[in-house]
Amino acid sequence: MKFSATFIIGFLLANVMAEMTIIEKHRCEQYTSIFENDTTELQYSYCENIFDGRGYTSGRAGFCTGCGDALNVIIHYTAYKPNNPLAKFIPILKRLSIGNGNINQLNGYCEAWKQASNDYLFRQFQDYINDLLYYVPAMNGAKRMNITTALGKCSLYDTIIQHGGGNDNDSFDAILNRTKIQMNGPVTGKNNEPKWIEKFLEIRKNVLLMPKNNAYRSSWSKTTDRVNFLLQLVRQNNWNMDQLPIRVKTRYHDQTIYS
Repeated sequence: MKFSATFIIGFLLANVMAEMTIIEKHRCEQYTSIFENDTTELQYSYCENIFDGRGYTSGRAGFCTGCGDALNVIIHYTAYKPNNPLAKFIPILKRLSIGNGNINQLNGYCEAWKQASNDYLFRQFQDYINDLLYYVPAMNGAKRMNITTALGKCSLYDTIIQHGGGNDNDSFDAILNRTKIQMNGPVTGKNNEPKWIEKFLEIRKNVLLMPKNNAYRSSWSKTTDRVNFLLQLVRQNNWNMDQLPIRVKTRYHDQTIYS
């Protein structure tokens, strides 16, 4: 199937703007996948209600029915393949995507998502929306804050995947801005980046423990191991994420990044 010029240009822009190497991005995505799905393999067919107030969480990046990114994937996919098992959910998802975590009218959604994930085109659109909404904004944030290391950039990417890129007080941008304020500006040099990233992760951990949105508190408070392990990599000076293998052993996970 041929892609439109708009799709191709958008996808190329996402990759041109990215600042991690292919290998670094691969390792970072493995890290994030461990905490999203307990495996280093991206889980395109994943779908469940994790009771975080965002409805169903699905796909490689945890696209949610209550926050618009799942709808974004489905709309793009449906534009190229109208007869797909998820198209029928678009009207209700448009109503839910403004922050409504209700799943009562989404019977069969997870089954439809898993069925669609057998289609390579649907997996491509998951990659595209992930880069558009999360990877590129994270790398742009790294650029604004003068972050140059693979571990620093991965810390930002993992944060936006979990916290989202919205404007609320628990979001990636809020954490990034609070770090900038507490550190009196962006990273000022090579020697300053470790302290800056450590502060960023500490602020993120506090958000997980005490989010402004109480709907997140129960689920997020159990995920601090995700940040603790990044802090461990900081203290090990594994800034290029090239001290392999990286065994990610925490309270809930035990997976290894080999390459």
